[in-house]
Amino acid sequence: MNVTSPLMPDLGEFTQMLKQIWESRWITNNGQFHQQLEKALCAYLKVPYISLFTNGTLPLLTALQALRVSGEVITTPYSFVATTHSIWWNGLKPVFVDIDPANCGMDPDKIEAAITPRTTALMPVHCYGKPCDIVRIQQIADKYGLKVIYDAAHCFGVEVDGRSILEYGDISTLSFHATKVYNTVEGGAMVMHDAATKQRIDYLKNFGFESETEVIAPGINSKLDEVRAIYGLLNLRQVDAAIEARHQVAVRYREALRTVKGIRFFDDMPGVRHNYSYFPIFVNAEEYGMTRDELFYLLRDNGIMSRRYFYPLISTFSTYRGLPSATTENLPNATRIANEVICLPIHHELTNDDVDRVLEVIVR
Repeated sequence: MNVTSPLMPDLGEFTQMLKQIWESRWITNNGQFHQQLEKALCAYLKVPYISLFTNGTLPLLTALQALRVSGEVITTPYSFVATTHSIWWNGLKPVFVDIDPANCGMDPDKIEAAITPRTTALMPVHCYGKPCDIVRIQQIADKYGLKVIYDAAHCFGVEVDGRSILEYGDISTLSFHATKVYNTVEGGAMVMHDAATKQRIDYLKNFGFESETEVIAPGINSKLDEVRAIYGLLNLRQVDAAIEARHQVAVRYREALRTVKGIRFFDDMPGVRHNYSYFPIFVNAEEYGMTRDELFYLLRDNGIMSRRYFYPLISTFSTYRGLPSATTENLPNATRIANEVICLPIHHELTNDDVDRVLEVIVR
């Protein structure tokens, strides 16, 4: 997976902002640049409230706490392990349901059968930045009185019919890790819909302090520091250019791979503003004449770093494989997709020659 960087920020301005931090002696704890970045992100992402975190896992952990989720949480096995780990760390039981191959998100047709009297929340993932079936998921949540926490780690800037994907559900979380379209080196955020929830989240991520002498909840420390806040402010100015550069890479991949038998990929979804955070392909070994793993290692042997993302499934890891919902029989689509997927290199610094090198290996 490729670590991205800003499209050459103004180093003079970056240095000047660092100097301001140094002179103020305010390097963390909701400093001026932290506050500026929250406001700037709200404007860019078209959301009313956002809270910054030091990484993308802590918002998931904190969201479950903030919404007082208990019992069982229905989720997907096809994600990064942090999704399910956040459920486990809160003392909750993850319940896996299969995915829809059309978007690699939770299949709404499988959710209702997994609901029990102990179910209190759903945790879907907008995989690769592709929106889940947000309408049906909300209908199910409303029918059974369930909270919806979206793991939107891949979804920076994604919109559906002009509306931010982060507006859906009770809470959405983002990752600003260096592998993401937009990053603060390490970082993350939570998006909520009202001021009261924002205040509660801000308490929880700062040990539960309401004031210097009053602690109102058993919080943790997950604040974003000022240095990464200025990195994020400068990176935000250039994220649209980075997304467009990734878009052009995706276009070239699609043009070359569309006629390759045994290789499937996603086209853009109607009405969706994509961010091209990943470019997964799915290898049908029988049709392509080579297994996914054979192609993966062939790419690596040619100096091309791809990733089998997400493989293996979370449900196969030792912590979770004993769960009744973790069986292969319960997750046929997720199992197949995990055995077929390769995410090709995609970032804003890829050249046409770089893309050609990748395609020369795949197109035979």
